[in-house]
Amino acid sequence: MHLKKIRLIPEKYPTKFFYPFNLKIFEVTQSLTFLSPVTFFVGENGSGKSTLLKAICQRCGVHIWEETERLRFQHNPFENELYKAIEIEWANGSVPGSYFGSQIFQNFAHILDEWAIVDPKMLGYFGGKSLIAQSHGQSLMSYFTSRYQRKGIYFLDEPETALSPKSQLELLQLLKQMAAAGHAQFIIATHSPILLSCGGAEIFSFDSVSVEKIKYEETEHFLVYRDFFKNRKT
Repeated sequence: MHLKKIRLIPEKYPTKFFYPFNLKIFEVTQSLTFLSPVTFFVGENGSGKSTLLKAICQRCGVHIWEETERLRFQHNPFENELYKAIEIEWANGSVPGSYFGSQIFQNFAHILDEWAIVDPKMLGYFGGKSLIAQSHGQSLMSYFTSRYQRKGIYFLDEPETALSPKSQLELLQLLKQMAAAGHAQFIIATHSPILLSCGGAEIFSFDSVSVEKIKYEETEHFLVYRDFFKNRKT
């Protein structure tokens, strides 16, 4: 692992009345220790898993490609401030990395195409093909396969969104291979029971008062799918 531990410092929270600082889980949870090259964050929408994922990413100095800014009826000035109240502990110094979010991937893919007009060799870092010239699922796997060959720490927010079950299995195998190679660390927020089945991975649940480590068979994702297939009626 490159990232060993993160600590939340509630004393540095600028407010307790706005998201995400009004979530009890960020008041109670003191730290997370990473013992596996693959870590999953699970929990209901709004539980804070994606927010913490992004905050850790920002605190690690990893750039996040943003979507084109849009006007909003209401603006929360604190929604991207959690990283300022996080301390991190590296194993052997910081490493580069990347952040993947399905909502911003297309924006990145279009920017990459613009770069390729000037320097076509840029596409060589992502499988040699334009990402927008492939299907969405194919472009994601091209990106994952090429990007995660390099040493670094990688943050993924619900990568299964545009992946078929077959492609999720491909990503699962890629995670196993890169983790076994010993140069990549992954922290992933997901709802996918397929990805969560990754052997040796740690799973942190955000559905309790504090973030808790649980087993795969204890996740709601596994239990819901198991019961569905067990009791399915034609």
